[in-house]
Amino acid sequence: MMRSLYTAASGMLAQQLNTDAISHNLANVNTTGFKKSRIEFQDLFYQTMREAGTPITQGASIPVPLQIGLGVRPVAEQKMFVQGNLISTEHMFDLAIEGEGFYQIRMPNGEIGYSRDGSFKIDRDGSLVTANGYFVEPPITVPEDALRFNVTEDGAVTVNIPGQVDPQEIGQITLVRFVNPAGLNRIGNNLYVETAASGAPIEGQPLLDGFGSVRQNFLEQSNVKIVEEMVSLIVAQRAYEVNSKAIQTSDDMLGVANNLKR
Repeated sequence: MMRSLYTAASGMLAQQLNTDAISHNLANVNTTGFKKSRIEFQDLFYQTMREAGTPITQGASIPVPLQIGLGVRPVAEQKMFVQGNLISTEHMFDLAIEGEGFYQIRMPNGEIGYSRDGSFKIDRDGSLVTANGYFVEPPITVPEDALRFNVTEDGAVTVNIPGQVDPQEIGQITLVRFVNPAGLNRIGNNLYVETAASGAPIEGQPLLDGFGSVRQNFLEQSNVKIVEEMVSLIVAQRAYEVNSKAIQTSDDMLGVANNLKR
């Protein structure tokens, strides 16, 4: 059986996965804080038919090897943590991170998730929560009689209380970062969780020790660029078509060999 059939088939499977990743990026073009990803590939094993350096005559040897590659395989999904554009929302509970860092979110199972999505709300008890009702960590509770909710760029949270001239501080937003954020595991709902590859979370205050700032009344858009993704989609489609042509050509060659007569 011709090697090219399996080699080209591996190329088609790789481009299918590539298209899946591109489609996921495009589907989340309007998802707050979404970070795009790309699939990375490696070539497969090589069958060495003649090794370089093999002696052929006295004092002479093969200068280059004869190797046939056996295809391609996907090896990683690289998350691209490039800053997305910030858009003004005029909503006082919308908080965008400009720079490095993740919000800490308490999930229903008690574990901490990490997110760049700052489209927060308050629940019936005044607690700051995500759209799914997950609590922000450290907890922040807005008093019932608060007139104005304010967040400074360094994460200090204050409210204006009737009868008080000075704002009252009710909490501090902290951020975390990771040595290898690309190693985080996505679990949906705009959340990541820690893995052995990401390293342990490093907590800090916005604007200090390399952390980004918190921008109130702003949201971070997805960092997906539609034009780039569409170009990547076209390239993936053409690569898929070329690999399918290689399979058709290999099949035609096998057909010729099968129909040979004495």
